[in-house]
Amino acid sequence: MVKIVGLQKLTLIDFPDKLGAVVFLAGCNFRCGFCHNPEIVVSKPDLEIISEQDFFHFLKIRQGLLEGIVISGGEPLIYQKLPDFLMKIKALGYLVKLDTNGAEFQKLKKILALKLVDYIAMDIKGSKESYSQITNKNINFRNIKKSIKLIMNSGLDYEFRTTVLPKFHNLAEIKKIAKMIKGAKKYYLQNFRNQHTLDPEFRWEKCFTKIELEKLKQLAAQYVQVCEIRN
Repeated sequence: MVKIVGLQKLTLIDFPDKLGAVVFLAGCNFRCGFCHNPEIVVSKPDLEIISEQDFFHFLKIRQGLLEGIVISGGEPLIYQKLPDFLMKIKALGYLVKLDTNGAEFQKLKKILALKLVDYIAMDIKGSKESYSQITNKNINFRNIKKSIKLIMNSGLDYEFRTTVLPKFHNLAEIKKIAKMIKGAKKYYLQNFRNQHTLDPEFRWEKCFTKIELEKLKQLAAQYVQVCEIRN
């Protein structure tokens, strides 16, 4: 089973070109201090749990109205039963978008092999040298690189994205990331917001200005097909 702790019943932006809903699964294998979903990441005991029965009832009554379901978190791939969960969603005729950090390469590979995903969005935290510092975890960076390659060669629609903040990112760092995903279809830069963060200390961290973000975008755009700033 998966632990559902949130349901956004309608979204026009989270699943590109589709009318969708977003389901949030609790827990994450990263501990990024700037994370804006701290309750979900640490799976606080007072979170309201939505039963799978109630969730699938919602999907059934929305058939023909909604097109796609976004699976987000936290990190959905920490769940062994995620493939079963996705199969049930697909059986109802929905498209599936998966939000992931790419650290669980083998699970991602299995889900793609089973054709359970139609769109993938992968967060890339930084370069190889900065990953452990940003995520506060000892990351097997080879899995990150393998997930990138897998996604780019999947034949599916996809995007990569990075939440950027001056504490961790600069032109040199963005260049390293852009080189990692050279030739990618879409790469989004998301400006960090110093509100409601996992680590309270990050509420004092600076954000990039529009001019600074534009410089990062121009640099990254040299390596990918499309690079945009996402608020």
